[in-house]
Amino acid sequence: MIQQQLGTFSEIFHFIPGQIWNSGCKTEHLTDFSKNANTLEAWSFLIQDSYKEIMSWYCSVHECCGAGDCRLINNITGLSYDLQIKLHGQHLAKAVVVKAVKGFVANKNPEKALALSFHGWSGTGKNFVAKMIADNLYRDGLRSECVHFYIAPFHFPHASLVDVYKTQLQQFILSAVQQCQQSLFIFDEAEKLHDGLIDAIKPYVDHYDHVNGVDFRKSMFIFLSNIGGSSINRVVLENWQAGRDREEITMEDLEHRIRREVTTSKGGFAQSGLVAENLIDFFIPFLPLEYKHVKLCVRDALHSRGIKYNIDILDEVAKGMLYIPKEEYLFSAQGCKSVSQRVNFFLP
Repeated sequence: MIQQQLGTFSEIFHFIPGQIWNSGCKTEHLTDFSKNANTLEAWSFLIQDSYKEIMSWYCSVHECCGAGDCRLINNITGLSYDLQIKLHGQHLAKAVVVKAVKGFVANKNPEKALALSFHGWSGTGKNFVAKMIADNLYRDGLRSECVHFYIAPFHFPHASLVDVYKTQLQQFILSAVQQCQQSLFIFDEAEKLHDGLIDAIKPYVDHYDHVNGVDFRKSMFIFLSNIGGSSINRVVLENWQAGRDREEITMEDLEHRIRREVTTSKGGFAQSGLVAENLIDFFIPFLPLEYKHVKLCVRDALHSRGIKYNIDILDEVAKGMLYIPKEEYLFSAQGCKSVSQRVNFFLP
């Protein structure tokens, strides 16, 4: 009798998403609740009084579909906080990333996919920021089925197979965006992409409403590259030699220099239509890290392990890094890339 009134748990479990994400959920094999008034009446008190709690619980154990995609959290406040607290020495990246991502996800009808290009020396935070974006926009971060990470020399190693890679990449991105409209694609070591490869995704980043019946305008593409590092470092060094604070450096001081270095470089990314046709929305500089920034990275590494620390150990680890110029302890040649491993060496 009770089961007849309430229906099975499975029916209710499938009924909830079917009502909320009606366009994306398949319900043809489920019970027709419109013909079962007793079930709806019996559960109405629970649905009405605890709707948000039900949806929160449902989305924690089951992927959602359609317009109300709970794989997305779009926590811009969290992104801003993480950048402010965890990223050191990158005032430009902090400001531009938050504004770019915030404006993009808030726009219900963007003109094109968001394309960001991160530039700078290794270890300055490019991968770190890409991970922060994933962690704060998607419930499962980099593990989300909406996030896709490519390492150029690993995923696309052979120049002779460029045509194969192009076809595979197009098909994969098309399928990914069909499954998750706000997909994030990250390309690490973009300067090592083979000629012509990245042009395969140009239509997906361009100003088209649809490509092959799919709308890509809510997807995001991030390219990580060492190209432009020399120009960035030169500006920061000149700024330091002039006795100015590094926070005085502006995007106007660097973005056009990065763009010029990119367009005159070799490689599949630099020579792609994305760059030539101005489809990259922001070229974001990551400045070389100074000794004081490395010490902050050491502090964070120790803190993340719950280890008490003092100024001496911060200095010990930081001094063990290679700096350029060596006499000045000015710019860390490795950024903060090997800090977490070096911390182990100095622990008792």
